[in-house]
Parts: sequence; C-alpha cells; structure tokens
Amino acid sequence: MGKALALDIGGTKIAAALVAEDGQLSDRQQIITPRGDATQLSAALEKLITPFRDSVEFIAVASTGIINNGRLTALNPANLGGLADFPLQDCIQSMAHLPIILINDGQAAAWAEYQALRDECNNALFVTVSTGVGGGIIWNKKLLIGQNGLAGHIGHTAFDPQGPMCGCGRRGCVESVASGSAIGAVMHEGKKTISAARVFELAHSGDIQAQQVVNQSATAIASMLADIHIALDLDVAILGGSVGLAEGYLEKVIATQQTLPNVYRVPLKLAHHRQDSGLIGVALWARETL
Repeated sequence: MGKALALDIGGTKIAAALVAEDGQLSDRQQIITPRGDATQLSAALEKLITPFRDSVEFIAVASTGIINNGRLTALNPANLGGLADFPLQDCIQSMAHLPIILINDGQAAAWAEYQALRDECNNALFVTVSTGVGGGIIWNKKLLIGQNGLAGHIGHTAFDPQGPMCGCGRRGCVESVASGSAIGAVMHEGKKTISAARVFELAHSGDIQAQQVVNQSATAIASMLADIHIALDLDVAILGGSVGLAEGYLEKVIATQQTLPNVYRVPLKLAHHRQDSGLIGVALWARETL
C-alpha cells in the first residue's frame, strides 16, 4: 500500500503526518485538541485531513480513549475534553472516502515501539504518561486490543485506594496521581492550577512541593509496572508521553523500581520514536490489517 495519512488524537494535541511505506514521516503538523465540543473536534479533524485526502491511500487514526465499533469513548471523559461518545469513523469517512483504521493511541505506540525491538523481545509494555496514563501490550509478538478495545488501559489499575477520585469513577487509579493532568491539578500559582510542564520547571529549580508531586507520579508508575510485570512476565517496558519523556522522569521511575524486590523490576527504556510513536504505529498497524 502507498502513502498514509496518520492522525494521533490526544487529550492535549492532535498530530497528523504523512507516513511512507518505510515508516518515514513527512508534512507533520500539530494543533491543540478542542475541549468538550463534537463540532469543534470535527472541524479540527477536517482541517488536518482535507489537504491530504487526495494524496493518500488510507487514513490511520490513533486516539486516546476506547475505540469500539468506530466510536470513541473513554473511561475518563475528561481526557477527551468532556466528550463521552463520538462517532469518529463516520466523522472521518464523511471527509474522505478512503479505507480507515482506528485504534487506541497507546496500542498504536506499542506496535511502533515493538517493531524497533522485535528481534529482542516477545512480550512488551508501552506506557504513555501524558494528559492521562495509558498503554499498549505486546503479548507473544501480537498486539492486544481486546473485544471492546480496552486492552492496555493500565492507567486505571489501582495505586492508592484512599487516593483522589479518578475521572473513571474509581478512587486512586494510577492516572489520578501520575498523569500530567493530576500533576498540574495539585499545585497552584496564585489561585490558578498550573501545567505539568510548569511543575517540572519548578521541580528542576528546587521547589520541594513540585519535586514531591513529580516523585509521587514516578512512584505510581513504578508500582504499576511492577504489577503488570508480575502478571505478564514482560521482557521490557517502554516509556513515552509528554510526562514520560520529560527530563529526569525515567530516572525517577527506575530509582523507585530499585527499592522493590528484583522480581518486580522490568527493564525500562524511553520510546525510540519519542512523541511520534502513535503516528508511526497506527500507520504500520493499518498496513498489517487492511
């Protein structure tokens, strides 16, 4: 198959790029994800799709949330800007009469990262720590999606039963402590909450509270990795997302892992494709499945 248009719909940004058969990206662009309005999301997608729909053979879409029967939902609707249900496939099909493949962004990223490691592992976990916390699982060299698209929603494993209420309705999920949204929500400048990026800036400058917030996030991720590893006996875990890729974050997670018994420690590395794992992975996955 020829060139693809890949979209990566996140809680903060929507990225788009043309992807060649060898996985190389071109014409990459990125816009802010609209919040809470289906009409605005449709308009944003049309803005990205229209210039390229006549020059590609298919469209591959990775999105935060759950992709099931072409519809986009979420365990935590806040990560979709409040959208609880969106007809993603029908929306895109109305803009471009092309074959369309849709999967979760963590699943897509896992597939891309596995391709970079496939001679080294059979079982891998991709973890994205960004607006939310998600992931993708490669098991026996196959990508797990699940009959309802749920596979890899590792951010909704439990970390602290007495912790904050998660947007999914369960208390103390990893996402409610470790995500970029959670990191920003617990700190203020004046009367306003701040972004996760700003918390990291403060932590690097020596702010004790900011350091504690970032450390708590890394501790939650390390705990989650231990749980998934003891359940699946992973070969490797790969860390991505805006928080996961932030300077020093990997080292904090690894430092927490070192406090655990050896059996709970899984080798951990940063995403090879950095912020483009979802774009590349969904295009590669589409070529496998179309």
